Amino acid sequence: MSDAFQDAVAAVGTLSKDPGPQVKLALYALFKQASDGDVKGKRPGFTDFVGRAKYDAWAALSGTSAEQAKADYIAKVAELQAAE
Repeated sequence: MSDAFQDAVAAVGTLSKDPGPQVKLALYALFKQASDGDVKGKRPGFTDFVGRAKYDAWAALSGTSAEQAKADYIAKVAELQAAE
């Protein structure tokens, strides 16, 4: 992983304001796409709301390159830091 990406991952834990569930979900999906590539496995069942939301957010990024996902993650974290 690139140093800038690792720095952005570490910076998420130091944010003073909670970015909210939608932003957290977007960051999760970008992180997974950057580190693991396209989503794998079966979509969680309808009773697993959180797992299903995570799966769907990650699946929406299918086909995005790891480099692009890293760049988007870094940009999103920088945006959050600037808003504090």
